[in-house]
Amino acid sequence: MAATTPRVSAVIFDLDGTLLDTERATRDVLNEFLAAYGKVPDKEKEERRLGQMYRESTTGIIADYGLPLTVEEYAVAIYPLYLKRWQKAKPLPGVERLVKHLHRNGVPLALASNSVRRNIDHKLLKLKDWKDCFSVILGGDQVPRGKPSPDIVGVQGARASGAKVVAVPSLQSQRQHYSIADSILYSLLDFHPELWGLPPFEDRCFTNRTIILECPDRPCNFKESSYGDCTYEYVPDQISGFFFGWAKPEAGGVSRSVISIGWDFSLRTVERVMITTEEPLKLQLVGYIRKLQSTENISQALAITDEDQAIARDALDLPVFSEHAKL
Repeated sequence: MAATTPRVSAVIFDLDGTLLDTERATRDVLNEFLAAYGKVPDKEKEERRLGQMYRESTTGIIADYGLPLTVEEYAVAIYPLYLKRWQKAKPLPGVERLVKHLHRNGVPLALASNSVRRNIDHKLLKLKDWKDCFSVILGGDQVPRGKPSPDIVGVQGARASGAKVVAVPSLQSQRQHYSIADSILYSLLDFHPELWGLPPFEDRCFTNRTIILECPDRPCNFKESSYGDCTYEYVPDQISGFFFGWAKPEAGGVSRSVISIGWDFSLRTVERVMITTEEPLKLQLVGYIRKLQSTENISQALAITDEDQAIARDALDLPVFSEHAKL
């Protein structure tokens, strides 16, 4: 082990946008709630609100949109909408594998969230049995001060406490706000425990939660701004890198496919880009190969190599991956 490798003795996870894709699941809640008052959310204001403590965020929403409600009344009125959407939130890519790996190797784990504890408990139902891997779970209503103070962690709080910080932005357009972190990843699929003095993974390719992409009218080789006709059951913003899976082409049948997904930061608006080795009507992403290499040329970064295709071909012969072709 290199002398400069950090020696991490415990790991603290955030919840929303780190473990669970709750932010995507609840993205339309405020729209629906404000529509009843004839209001429309301001995108810039809402992006700045990410990471705020609950009372601070709620007070700001009431003031910004002139709502005739107290904080308590607002909380009661909007809570059923959030509760319904939380049931749709799924663990983010790489999360379950990492949490179980660290727990199995005796690394103490904690969960710290700005959410109030009651909301955390509702969300943790989606983690099923592996929520028990956390020896400490702490909500924003259980500490004297919220983010960015160190009490409940967060990027600024973690830095202030002296901890090492790995950021996984839930909005790729906001990556510049995490510059103080020791490392910025697209997803926890790219987290390498050994770089932090933690036990390395024993596996390379692994089963990912199945991601289904349906494109009824055109091939899936496009930029995000142009795929309005495509629907996504589960494609969080944290998806980036090279994946393998099964493709259903227009001609019929099922074939192997390699898919590269990344973000183009060269334009004024950040756009997702995806390239496939097939032209499918449907894709199932079932495994992960590698992260994108750093380059300013997104087309070059997304180029699928012969090695990527060989890895995918061999992996998709394994029973754990081949069974998905029948779905």
